[in-house]
Amino acid sequence: MNVKVCKFGGSSVKDASQIKKVFNIIKSDEKRKVIVVSAPGRDDTHNEKITDHLLNLSTDGNHFCEQKIEVSAKDSFDAIINKFEQLCKDLKVDSKPIIDSLVKDLNNNSLKGEKRNAFFLSRGEHYNAKLITEFMRKNGLNIKLMLPEDFGFILTSEYCDGKVSKKTHKNISEYFNFEKADYYLVPGFYGINEDKEISVMSRGGSDLTGGELAYALDADIYENWTDTNGVYEVDPRVIKGANVIPRLTFKELRLLSSKGFNVFHFNAMLNCKKSKIPINIRNTNNPEHEGTLILNERVPMEDLVGIAKLDNMAAIHLQKDMLADEIGFTAELLKIFSEFGINTYHYPTDRDDISILVDQEDLKGNINNLRREIERRLKTDNIYVTYNLAIITLVGIGLRENAFAIVDAITALKEENMSFEMFDMSPSKISFHIGVSQNISDIALETLYKKMLS
Repeated sequence: MNVKVCKFGGSSVKDASQIKKVFNIIKSDEKRKVIVVSAPGRDDTHNEKITDHLLNLSTDGNHFCEQKIEVSAKDSFDAIINKFEQLCKDLKVDSKPIIDSLVKDLNNNSLKGEKRNAFFLSRGEHYNAKLITEFMRKNGLNIKLMLPEDFGFILTSEYCDGKVSKKTHKNISEYFNFEKADYYLVPGFYGINEDKEISVMSRGGSDLTGGELAYALDADIYENWTDTNGVYEVDPRVIKGANVIPRLTFKELRLLSSKGFNVFHFNAMLNCKKSKIPINIRNTNNPEHEGTLILNERVPMEDLVGIAKLDNMAAIHLQKDMLADEIGFTAELLKIFSEFGINTYHYPTDRDDISILVDQEDLKGNINNLRREIERRLKTDNIYVTYNLAIITLVGIGLRENAFAIVDAITALKEENMSFEMFDMSPSKISFHIGVSQNISDIALETLYKKMLS
């Protein structure tokens, strides 16, 4: 289909000024026919996101209380209403039908538990979509609001972590008829389950809404508009002047995303990747910038495209004679971590040794029991833990053809007298990982960037 799906995140729709930018972006390209919007993001007058206020209201103030933030349920109610009243006023949209309906929803006491949380969480996207649709319609666009509950954006039964049902794709292809409207606007993040109850996806779910729409409509491209020019070679908060990567493969972005590049919800890519629909990450505040284009394949013009860093890691080292000859040892070890709810990252191994990298926060209150369980079930000779590590990951499909890039990286660290705690190369040979002490991680990152990318 000759159409672009455009998703605008919370920072892109946080106030009237930003929403007007969205309107101009849509008008500037006639292919931009399907628009997905998030709830309003954090702005200059609201320290917390509307979605967090909604969850705080749903939990009677417990959400912020758990974070030691002094915001009551009443404070959150007022912040939500004030936000939407201000948006209506600034965009010259009739506030009464929107605010009356919103107040009614926020006073809904018939729902309990996760069902209540899901309903409240969805209201930010729901009412922002209504408001933005009305604004665009008043300004001349033939646009139709498509609510998930109306066309059937079906999610699985988990109220607050729903997964998209295959029925959704059929519903989208049937309901989105461009003979009835020139544009369609959809609230992101939420859907309905088989019982027609409101459910939400994981946080960042508006990315998923856009990805599923692009897939079902066989879009030419999926544009994801945010407040950054694209995916940077390295974290620009650490390295000033870092460049935007113009083109990436899905695989490269996946490797970077898992190492601290929090630009995009990876699950939103899966069906786009399957259908070879490109994803373009763009900046609402700088729409002339071409951003980062994510593709299934590309011809590498360089060995390395990006360097990511994952902080606050710990390595759990296990030693056992003849470990490599013991069938099922690693599987049983990972099962133990799973039973403790601990996500694992890399598993560098030797004949008699294995290391498991984890987020060290996951070890708090767990490490002693975890150690005892490993010793009991696997009869290890020794276990010790190294805390305060950072994992630096260098990524690029061109690395397959240049094994000497690894030498360059290690040499760069050696020249600055920086030692490393671990080294591991991915099976695909398009990334490798260097573990360094947390206290030198920013310097190590800068050293590798200057040597290999700048």
